Amino acid sequence: MSKLEGNERWKTKMIMTEHTDQFEAQQHARNNMITIDEMTMVRDLILLPYIDTMVGKSLKEIEHSGNILQRAYSLAGQAIQRRIMQDIYQLRKELKKRNIKVLEDEQDDFISNYIIFCRGYEGPFGMTRDVMRTEISLRLTKYTSELGNSLKDYFK
Repeated sequence: MSKLEGNERWKTKMIMTEHTDQFEAQQHARNNMITIDEMTMVRDLILLPYIDTMVGKSLKEIEHSGNILQRAYSLAGQAIQRRIMQDIYQLRKELKKRNIKVLEDEQDDFISNYIIFCRGYEGPFGMTRDVMRTEISLRLTKYTSELGNSLKDYFK
């Protein structure tokens, strides 16, 4: 909403229809742009399958190890994997509700590229491998601490 929209005095002034159409088109284009919150959701949707794969590989390694706590580690890994899958489901549902689609584009040695379709807007989205590693590490730490906190609460 602009400063002039709510001002009754300006309604009586003569405005050319082209200017009105241009203004409305600008307002509509702003509404179609992807927000920072939606970019974060897209980033998470891209990273979570990688995290799921990493946890799955770790679970396979645990199964083949002769560790005494193999069962406990396996249960913890499965709980984390379930939480990741819930987050993926929620993100897909929310992005679909907001009419946002993410398609994988070309992969470089250092950059993963994607195309985002957001309410008629189409734009590129890329992440470097270093950023992906850092974000994956942070997310895994978050999932692990959530599991640890729920276990602490359970045993109180």
